[in-house]
Amino acid sequence: MLKRISHTFIHVLDQDEALDFYVGKLGMVVHTDADLGSMRWLTVHFPEQPDIVLVLMEPGPPAYDDATAAEIRELVAKGAAGGGLIFETDDCQGTYESLKAAGVEFTQEPTERFYGIDCGLRDPFGNPIRFTQPPEGPIVVPSPEELEAQA
Repeated sequence: MLKRISHTFIHVLDQDEALDFYVGKLGMVVHTDADLGSMRWLTVHFPEQPDIVLVLMEPGPPAYDDATAAEIRELVAKGAAGGGLIFETDDCQGTYESLKAAGVEFTQEPTERFYGIDCGLRDPFGNPIRFTQPPEGPIVVPSPEELEAQA
């Protein structure tokens, strides 16, 4: 029986640049950095959450042939590779300010929503990332009409 998610993948175009961003700016730590000959297996995680690992994967062999890898790289560069991440924070505004001061470019400033406060950014390769500060108390999902009125 399946029990939990242990790894999730995101495509990056340069693993060293990805390390600089995910470790140097977002505060993750290296879990594994191994030269497997045909590829580099590079994973990171948050210090408080070592059981969920993010694989920073360059498109290429052995997972993809050259033509497929080129297509994936093109999609990643457009921010349309189909991936994305949502992180949780205790202080959305404070996290936003510290990351912005560190040079992270945002696509959306912190905004209050029914599920908390969140904002959006992209990693250096175009992958969409959001981080959210959950609300205090239960989440109350608005009706479709209420959501449409807020848009």
